[in-house]
Order: sequence, then structure tokens, then C-alpha cells
Amino acid sequence: MGRSNRTAYAFLLYRRDKMLKEVAEKRLAAIKEFTDLGSGFKIAMRDLEIRGAGNLLGAEQHGHMEAVGYDLYCKMLNEAVKTVKGEPHEEYFDTTLDINVDAYIPATYISNEFQKLDIYKRIAGIENEEESDEMLEELIDRFGDPPKSVENLLWIARAKAKAHGCYLREVSEKADVIQFVFLENAKINPVDIPQFIEDYQGILSFTPDKKGPFFTYYLKKNSRQEKLSVMEATERILEDIRVRLVEKK
Repeated sequence: MGRSNRTAYAFLLYRRDKMLKEVAEKRLAAIKEFTDLGSGFKIAMRDLEIRGAGNLLGAEQHGHMEAVGYDLYCKMLNEAVKTVKGEPHEEYFDTTLDINVDAYIPATYISNEFQKLDIYKRIAGIENEEESDEMLEELIDRFGDPPKSVENLLWIARAKAKAHGCYLREVSEKADVIQFVFLENAKINPVDIPQFIEDYQGILSFTPDKKGPFFTYYLKKNSRQEKLSVMEATERILEDIRVRLVEKK
């Protein structure tokens, strides 16, 4: 192993150890929480969430390579090597999407837990509209027409992928607003933001926060004008950001 690779590997181990410490603390908390008879399954499911499969639309998986998953492990190692060599690279980041909608696979639709977890994992990997449509076709073919909660799950996967492509690290519904939080160094065109805000006629504001600038969409104002649902408003803004603000590669 060359010197740069050894240095990169040491950097990766530091990041891994930090992640493993957080995982260990969460696992202990889960064991403490579930101590009554028959809690083994609950602990196992909580452990699954901590390791990543329960973070159904997240990038984390499980292990060392197990702690982060093979794909993410390779991405982190490649990023570390490029950092040590001083080469430019896309910063890895995860995007969270927290919208108040029912998004899950009910037991009445898929009763087998192994099949259900497999479908969750595959939905989590959706990166575009085409993959979402293919997943929907497969679900219909295998299990019949999906209920609304499964349709919502597919929508969240698509929306999260689009948000990630817009350099957003968080999209969240809070009280009567939706916030769209960018990475600090998001590749967007700042000169276009004033006109972007103006076109929304008071429904949208922009805050240049040091931790990451963000848009705030006001649902109450929206309800007096266009009457879009939370999902419709989220999708519209994500598409507008992608088309009008994101720098073309």
C-alpha cells in the first residue's frame, strides 16, 4: 500500500471509529429501552435502524465495511485518497427529507418481513423517475396495486434523490413552513436567487445562514394562493431549484 493510500486509510479509520462510537451508544440505549419479555425482536429492529436499514432512505448501511456498507465504504476511501493527493472531488453528503406524510409498507400489502426489508432497501436506492416507475411496475406485478403509503414512500425516494442533486442536505416540514437547507458550498447561482424569491410572491424567503443557506416556504400563505399540498409544494420548489439555480456541470 502506497504512502498516500496508507494516509487515506488512516483518515478513513478515524471517521469510521467516530461513527462506531455513536452506533455503540445508540445500541446501548436501545437495550436499556427494551428490557421486558419478548423485546428481542424490538431490539433487533432498532439495531437494524441504527445500522442503516431502518434509515430506509439514507445512505448508511451496516458494519465496518459493515458499519457503513460496502458502497459507502468505497466512496469514503476514494474521497480520502483524493483528499490526500490534493485532487478535486465531489464532497460526499447525505440528504434527509422529513415531510409529514404516511410512507411505509403495511403488513397487509407485504406480509413477509424479508421481502419487505428488501423492497425498502431497493426503494432507498432509487435515484430518478425511471427507477421509481420500474419499482412501481414490479410492486404491482408481485403484490398488486400499492396503497397510498407505499406510493408516498416512492415519492419520498424520488424527492430525496432530486434534493440531493440540488445540493440540499435537508428538506423538512416544521409547523407551517418547509425548509430547504443547502450545503454551505452548494453549487448554485446566487445571482439568480433574488428573482427566484420574487417570482414566488411572498410565499418563499431566503436566509444566508453560515451553516448552510436555506429557503423557507410558508404553507399558510400558500393556502391562500395556490393551495398546493406539502408534497406538491416540495416537488415544485425542488424542480425550480434544479432548473433555475443549480450550476450546470
